[in-house]
Amino acid sequence: MELTEEIIRVAARGDGVTANGRYVALAAPGDIVDPSGGLIYGPHHVAPPCQHFPLCGGCQLQHLDEDSLRLFIAERVTHALATQQVDIGEVMPVHLSPPKTRRRIAVRSAWAGKQFQLGFSTEKSHRIIDLRQCDVMAPELFALLAPMRDLLEPRLNRARQVQIKLAMVDQGVDVLIENWIANDLDTHELLSEFAKTHNLARLSLDEGYGPVPFYEPEPVTVTLGGVAVGYQPYGFLQATVDGEAALVNAVNEIVGSDTIIADLFAGSGTFALSMGAGRKIYAGEADLQASLALKAAAGRTGRTIFTEHRDLFRRPLSADELNKFQTVVLDPPRAGAKEQVAQLAASNVPNIAYVSCNPASFARDAKTLVAAGYRLQRIWPVGQFRWSTHIELVGHFSR
Repeated sequence: MELTEEIIRVAARGDGVTANGRYVALAAPGDIVDPSGGLIYGPHHVAPPCQHFPLCGGCQLQHLDEDSLRLFIAERVTHALATQQVDIGEVMPVHLSPPKTRRRIAVRSAWAGKQFQLGFSTEKSHRIIDLRQCDVMAPELFALLAPMRDLLEPRLNRARQVQIKLAMVDQGVDVLIENWIANDLDTHELLSEFAKTHNLARLSLDEGYGPVPFYEPEPVTVTLGGVAVGYQPYGFLQATVDGEAALVNAVNEIVGSDTIIADLFAGSGTFALSMGAGRKIYAGEADLQASLALKAAAGRTGRTIFTEHRDLFRRPLSADELNKFQTVVLDPPRAGAKEQVAQLAASNVPNIAYVSCNPASFARDAKTLVAAGYRLQRIWPVGQFRWSTHIELVGHFSR
């Protein structure tokens, strides 16, 4: 009977795994589990950079070195595909975002006795970690947490929790406060003064009926593909600028010189606008505000992008509609695109660029496409959420 076991890999939820299938929390490849269940650290185990790890739910993998992080990101995809018995032509090098580059985050407030806390939830609970350090979010976002505490603490009773959503935009930082009712003139003036003092791009409140801007000196935009696009409060953005560039570069490599393209789950145009002029692009998106923002941006820049407000889960493009395109790009939410992929499988589209934020749903959809005659030529694993088990990828399918 073995008295010690070695950690050979890191599982999907971040636990180390031995050859015998034993799961060990906070273990890195090469660590040794001693007879008492303790860990003897190996060459890939490093000291976590943040004082809040591992209690803070924002990170699960700060104990891994760079090599192990990259291997984890790649294996999250390859293991998911192996489970579905899908072969991969080539796994491209992993892109891993640097520390302190996350440009879109949400934190919550809570009272713990007499202490007001603002931060991320702990792993698998609703307890708040009062953030005094963060090696994930952009410094401009973290710098706002202390003044936000000062603003909220004297004005929130102990029964009310709020959520603060922050995003980096072209004009600075966009702030959305949810579940705080500002029903008097003094509070309105206070919010405007706070926004001016901290040079915010916009400050909005959501009192339960949708975001309402209280301060927005000029229309807020984000630049996608070199084009300024209108941005709604805490609208979707790729987590990091460099991660977005990695995804865009992979998609554009797949698209190549094709000129008739469908961009499904198009959002505000992350991929459609990156393809440049001279192409005919159909952009389908269920979020009306995002679709309208893309339509306006395309109109201003003379791009030939036909936008349609369309729920691709309830009304996917049919095989006949898809057959008009040389390449189909799709970037669905975590649930994947089961209904749309069924239509793609029945089509004769020669080229598919599938952007995914969930290896499990991607592998399920990949199995459907491969069974219909597609081949998964390449995958690009992308770790925008550094030290997190959440990863993204681009897959290239072709007939």
